[in-house]
Amino acid sequence: MTVPTTPDASAGLPIGGPPAHVDHDQPGAARAAARGFWRFVRSSPAAFTGTTIVLAFVVLAALADVLIATDPLQVFGRDLLVAPNSEHWFGTDGNGMDVFARTVHAIRIDLLISVSAVGLSIVVGVALGLIAGYRGGWFEMILLRVMDVLQAFPALILALAVVAAAQESITAVIAVIAFLDTPVFIRMTRGQVLSLREAMYVEAARSTGNKPWRIMWRHIMPNTLPPLIIQTAVRLAWSVMIVSSLAFVGVGIQVPTPEWGAMIRHGSAYVTSGQWWPSVFPGLALMLLVLGFNLLADAIQDHLDPRKD
Repeated sequence: MTVPTTPDASAGLPIGGPPAHVDHDQPGAARAAARGFWRFVRSSPAAFTGTTIVLAFVVLAALADVLIATDPLQVFGRDLLVAPNSEHWFGTDGNGMDVFARTVHAIRIDLLISVSAVGLSIVVGVALGLIAGYRGGWFEMILLRVMDVLQAFPALILALAVVAAAQESITAVIAVIAFLDTPVFIRMTRGQVLSLREAMYVEAARSTGNKPWRIMWRHIMPNTLPPLIIQTAVRLAWSVMIVSSLAFVGVGIQVPTPEWGAMIRHGSAYVTSGQWWPSVFPGLALMLLVLGFNLLADAIQDHLDPRKD
């Protein structure tokens, strides 16, 4: 997926001019932003579909305890590998646990890890990218060489090695994914800063005596937001897949914790004997969430593309 390299003036982020006026009426600004987002969602089938999918998963994750009466760890000893029925909508797995309850509760684990990891990588990556792009010099050179080394390794292989060496926990998985995501945000932010730091409004801010940190955060940072938003949606989809991939190969989240990758791994042993439901339903949930994030990212990119008529 290509990320636009220049902000779009129609999105309120000017090209080559001073940053857009910031409305200090916070409630009014929030309502205007909400109306703008709703217009965007209605104008694009991809945005509407992606937003609907992601919001549905978020609601399910938030209300899982209210909507699902069955404990995801409860074992139904007499109901091993029962096919989907009125009592167990998605059937039961090889341990006698309800697949539907586990699939829904697994949303929390995957979203918690993905959002936390991407959020951490944004904070670190954007800050380092701003400094590297604006200041340059030895800091930029060393940072880029370190990023080259990190990105030379396949992401999944590096994640497997680090998580296997560390303690297999949610915290370790979050840290590893954030570590792998940070170079992406560093390079993206640095590229945006390089194209903006010589703009006339930045020169004007510099000539009036603004300190470098103020110029970076108040004048340059707002114009890096469009590609940052797009990349965030893309990396959320990637993070969900990495979390499930790690669990699928037996590293990271382990059974009986409800997690899609671990459920697929455990259920795949029964597919050849005809019990497809323990692995198919969590696999479909994983596919839908990743699809939702990717549709949303594509729609945002199309909306902010400066080449769009």
